[in-house]
Amino acid sequence: MDFETLRERALAFREDLLARKDEIAPSDFGWYPYDTMANIFHLDALLSGPQRQVFDRIAGTRVADIGAADGDFGFFLEAELGCQVDVIDNAPTNFNGLRGARRLVTELDSKVQVHEIDLDAQFELPAENYGAVFFLGLLYHLKNPFFVLERLAERADLCFVSTRIAQLTPDGTRIQQQPVAYLLDPTEANNDATNFWIFSEAGLRRLFDRTGWEVVDFTTVGCTEDSNPSAQDRDERAFALLRSKR
Repeated sequence: MDFETLRERALAFREDLLARKDEIAPSDFGWYPYDTMANIFHLDALLSGPQRQVFDRIAGTRVADIGAADGDFGFFLEAELGCQVDVIDNAPTNFNGLRGARRLVTELDSKVQVHEIDLDAQFELPAENYGAVFFLGLLYHLKNPFFVLERLAERADLCFVSTRIAQLTPDGTRIQQQPVAYLLDPTEANNDATNFWIFSEAGLRRLFDRTGWEVVDFTTVGCTEDSNPSAQDRDERAFALLRSKR
């Protein structure tokens, strides 16, 4: 399947799922308020050449949607690609304590499995092998990203990852070409104390290499000139497709 077809199917699935969510809106909690299915546009910008057909390789395999919010993308992979899906998130920091994902499993008569896992603990994944893991928008929320990426490289063939990166520190020091990370103060970056490490691009690429991943495709979006780790209008995001070297 070419990616253009997959993208259109994802957007159609998104509309149907949003309508269904409105229809069954719970009274005891709220759905995750951001559009996680919009990542399909970033994946479209990321994937090039033969990787435009990478979802053919993933179809029918076991996959993990990690940091999944309500699990929308995982439900899409199950419905459209026949994947066996593990939705993985940490309930205390999930927007609705994973009640949204569990409600959708019931409402959609889905076989998606929802797992409460704290990636900052000595965690184990539900399966020994995954065709792919989707690890979008989570890396900078982890206290020990090296450990987590290394563990994923032992279990998954492919990893789709996104995270915030920075070219400058808040005082203007240029770090883009240096393999470093900036440790946020709890009040920086939207006053969210669960934000920790913001890597430079060079630092992120070194992290991938040292944890057992090969970069297959890489792109950045948002503020791609003079981005910094804390200002809302200086937010740059890196998206990468990684292949395990293990």
